[in-house]
Amino acid sequence: MVTCGPPAGSVPGMVAVPTPRTAPGREALDAIVAEPGRAVVAVDFDGTLAPIVADPEQARAHPGAVPALSRLAPRLCAVAVITGRPVEAAVRYGGFEGAAGLDHLTVLGAYGAERWDAATGTVRRPEPPVEIENLRRELPTLLEELRAPEGTWVEDKGRALAVHTRRAEDPAGAFALLREPLAALAERHGLRAEPGRMVMELRPHGVDKGAALAEFVRAAGAGAVLYAGDDLGDLAAFSAVEKLRGEGVPGLLVCSGSDEVTELAERADLTVNGPAGVVDLLERLADSLR
Repeated sequence: MVTCGPPAGSVPGMVAVPTPRTAPGREALDAIVAEPGRAVVAVDFDGTLAPIVADPEQARAHPGAVPALSRLAPRLCAVAVITGRPVEAAVRYGGFEGAAGLDHLTVLGAYGAERWDAATGTVRRPEPPVEIENLRRELPTLLEELRAPEGTWVEDKGRALAVHTRRAEDPAGAFALLREPLAALAERHGLRAEPGRMVMELRPHGVDKGAALAEFVRAAGAGAVLYAGDDLGDLAAFSAVEKLRGEGVPGLLVCSGSDEVTELAERADLTVNGPAGVVDLLERLADSLR
């Protein structure tokens, strides 16, 4: 288990990092720069490290993501990627395995139910809940009954199922057609329906990025945290950071900007221009810790 401690010879520099618009955000950035060895940086994957694409299986991390994380991670207590994807897919699509400088990286997949640690390469993965097995059998029938538009498809995440409409001729119309029936289906199976960017994800209650982030930060004994995300599923992580602030742990909320989702930008301390902006922020932060 990673625990935070004093940095190994960190000398903060004067490289310009974008200034958060809020006082709590500025306080958190100051805390991270002052004591990077006690700080955790956590980021979402899709839409934050990787551009959103029509086929999630084709998603790949921004070319600058691994180099930026490799520069930043050795200066920090820990770095985490928190995603709804199965952990092995996130590791593969991110190009994290074997990357130099990422010994302090942890990937929390399936909203924290699965874990991969770069230092050991080991994966922890519990069995999927029976509710997901039942849902897996019933979902195709529901989509057929609803006459889901062509281009609608189901991504099986192991511990969750996601219904995507981005490939449909009218993605927003297809999503509107399916949203309420999918929510009702999830409720019948004792599951939660989480809307996102032209996707509805059905997964167990009590499993979200906020719980995963809070557990990771507390286990590390971090003195400050930065979290970056882009979608509605990241709101739980934003709430976790806000709660940590109330417990005396400074937190910086970063929105990887999107025209499709405005809720995060409204709550964020800092908004950047998508994955390229996130990479630039990580690079600038790494430069500031020289």
